[in-house]
Amino acid sequence: MPLPPLSRPRLRQLRLLRWAPHLVVAWITLGATVSSVDQFAVRYELGVPLGLLLALVQGAAMVLALWRPVPAFWLSLLDTVLVARLAEHWLTGQAAPGDTEWPWSGPTIVAHATVLVLFALRSPVRAVVVAAGLSAAAGPLLQETLSGVARYSSTTGLAAIVFAVVALVGVALRGRHEARTQLVAQEEITAEERARRTVLEERSRIARELHDVVAHHMSVISIQAQVAPHLVENPPDALKENLEGIRQSALDALTELRRVLGVLRAEHPDEAFSEADGDPGTAAAPQRPQPTLDRLGSLVSGTRAAGLAVTVLETGRRRALPPGVELSAYRIVQEALSNALRHAPGSTVEVALDHGQDGLRVRVANTAPDRPAPPSPGAGHGLLGMRERTAMLGGTLTAGPVPETGGYEIRAYLPVGDAPAHLDLPGDD
Repeated sequence: MPLPPLSRPRLRQLRLLRWAPHLVVAWITLGATVSSVDQFAVRYELGVPLGLLLALVQGAAMVLALWRPVPAFWLSLLDTVLVARLAEHWLTGQAAPGDTEWPWSGPTIVAHATVLVLFALRSPVRAVVVAAGLSAAAGPLLQETLSGVARYSSTTGLAAIVFAVVALVGVALRGRHEARTQLVAQEEITAEERARRTVLEERSRIARELHDVVAHHMSVISIQAQVAPHLVENPPDALKENLEGIRQSALDALTELRRVLGVLRAEHPDEAFSEADGDPGTAAAPQRPQPTLDRLGSLVSGTRAAGLAVTVLETGRRRALPPGVELSAYRIVQEALSNALRHAPGSTVEVALDHGQDGLRVRVANTAPDRPAPPSPGAGHGLLGMRERTAMLGGTLTAGPVPETGGYEIRAYLPVGDAPAHLDLPGDD
């Protein structure tokens, strides 16, 4: 991996400092390459062409270290050893001054130290120790092979110290970077955990409100509907049937509410819930299967009992549908019938299901109401929920008034070609 830039500075004016290490390496490369040309070609008397070539190889190793530190290290080390061996013949001559730096010249020490620190920034500690050891051992090995009377100033000790220091600095910087990376990752995990805990607490609060307010009122409705026939002498059968329908609807609502409360209180909505004891209307419903189109008849019957004339029309060949499509279709029809009950009392509703090869088309249309609709306490989230369900399945939904009849129509298309077997839909576990 290439050497990454520094962390983003807080001040926009200092963004160029992110690339400061790269600029420093480029500056050192330029200076070391020019100095090495003079050292190799003039002081070692290797000639301008050969000296320039060896200096450029050394500079190329420094640049390569920004992307590939391991090959750059070997290239720098081998280039330095080759220069030292080529200079041996001149060092043994009478013309060599005694202050000539060998086997590491000043520019080569700087260049190889730069490569070594870039190597240490992105390599394991064991590899850095081996690389620093090989670099420090190159000097003594070259001195042992030098024969004859050599006049030079040994730089073996200085080079070993410099290489050890830069290796230590590189390892320290790498450790600091890894520690900061782990700290940032831990902070992100902590922030996510804190956000998740906040969501769970808010969901628990909402569950308590629903349990204390809505569940209480629904229980009262159920009990009153059960007791009401006994308060009237010789109640007609129609009254008994309607009160029984009210009680059953309240019990079903309590069952659905208990399931929603379980989802809200659970840390993982898909986990299993323990069953509650008591009245069936207040029992938990995790083991209860999700509603499908097979229960459409019961849904329509309940709507008819509430005072709406509902007709159901199915076309096409019915086949097994994915659970997500079945559930979404049922919920869309359920919400559409509930809207018709609230906003179009006395109207006629038509529910049409078209089973096609590519998907299921649902249409629910009602005529104009025969009397003004009472004020509805709903928040208007039903249509939004239907849109979310169809969007999750990759389908479409349109809804709007029908000028010809003065009513309202909802059309939904739910594809089944590549639909998943199960989808986590809002409001369902």
